[in-house]
Amino acid sequence: MVDEGRYCVDVLVQISAVKAALDKVGYQMLERHAKMCVTNAVKQGNGEEYMEELMKVINQYSK
Repeated sequence: MVDEGRYCVDVLVQISAVKAALDKVGYQMLERHAKMCVTNAVKQGNGEEYMEELMKVINQYSK
């Protein structure tokens, strides 16, 4: 769009839409990780490490 000389506001709207879509996918992956990987690790007795990792990812992702 930039190469085509499109109006700046149109480009910004598209950037915003892409960011929102990526955030949605990211949160879905985070939820899947928590439900599957962390849950399985807790059941196997090594969930503490996975919980720490999950909290780091949540902190990083929510910034």
